[in-house]
Amino acid sequence: MADVVIYRTQYCPYCDMAKRLFDEMGVEYEQIDVFNDAEERKRLVERTGQRTVPQIFINDVAVGGFTDVQALKRTGELQKMLGI
Repeated sequence: MADVVIYRTQYCPYCDMAKRLFDEMGVEYEQIDVFNDAEERKRLVERTGQRTVPQIFINDVAVGGFTDVQALKRTGELQKMLGI
């Protein structure tokens, strides 16, 4: 199974939808809350160039946010990336 990390904040509906998508697929993931962690958020922006959350990584590769992952699922690419 692939290594999935979701960078999120509190009260983020798209973060919740991303978690629900992976839950429904039976995929385990790590959550990193950057709401009150300025240093972690800065590193995330440096890695992705994005200031929005969620930012999702699969096997340490940035794949974008919820809508990006949802689109990958529709095409079957997400399942390939996850090895399922």
